[in-house]
Amino acid sequence: MAFLRSALWDGRKHYLDRMTVPDLVRAYFAFPAIQGYLGLGVLSTAAAIYYWPGFLAALAAVVVTIFIYGLVWYVLHRFVLHGRYLYKSPLTASVWKRIHFDHHGDPNDLGVLFGALYTTLPTIAMATIPLGWAIGGPGGAASAFACGLFVTCIYEFCHCIQHLGFTPKRAWLKKIKRLHMAHHFHSEQGNYGITTFLWDKLFGSYYGKISEKPASPTVRNLGYTAEEYSKYPWVAEQSGLTAKD
Repeated sequence: MAFLRSALWDGRKHYLDRMTVPDLVRAYFAFPAIQGYLGLGVLSTAAAIYYWPGFLAALAAVVVTIFIYGLVWYVLHRFVLHGRYLYKSPLTASVWKRIHFDHHGDPNDLGVLFGALYTTLPTIAMATIPLGWAIGGPGGAASAFACGLFVTCIYEFCHCIQHLGFTPKRAWLKKIKRLHMAHHFHSEQGNYGITTFLWDKLFGSYYGKISEKPASPTVRNLGYTAEEYSKYPWVAEQSGLTAKD
């Protein structure tokens, strides 16, 4: 099982070394969240076979899941993770800090590169299982959930490429890396997609070049400024922020 070990996850905060394809693949599969998605995906596939809904129903559940995944991510990313209400409650402040504030505050921080399973798994389940069940009962639900898990793995692999020191050769990968880095370092008010920017284009939040949108002063703090954390202090307390920051 030596393959499932990587220097990236040895406790360091950053890993800015240049990476080869084998480095990237090894690091990706070594991360516990990816192993969790893959394991649950295999179990869900087995459940789909056991409760087999028929080929057409299973196919429909998969196709609908693939289509809806990008839209669900876009809506959550733009209106929830970049919304300004999760940090206003002590009940959700720590969740928002973990899943997005810290990631934008330091886009190179390995500790928050991947989503947290306690937030991603319920989200994947809620986005896929009801639709799958409506299409094909328990077998359809298992098919949709399995598809959602495997699509998440693809999404996270692309997210690795975008944040780690890996230079892709394919034009598509180069483009989505450039667009995502603009979201992190130029303006967070656009380019909410990861693997597709279709929904950004449809809903007017896409910018292909940084010259098309002014630089955002809140690209790293997502609007959680000193004025905000004087009123809603929970994320600031957990992050060690003061009014001078």
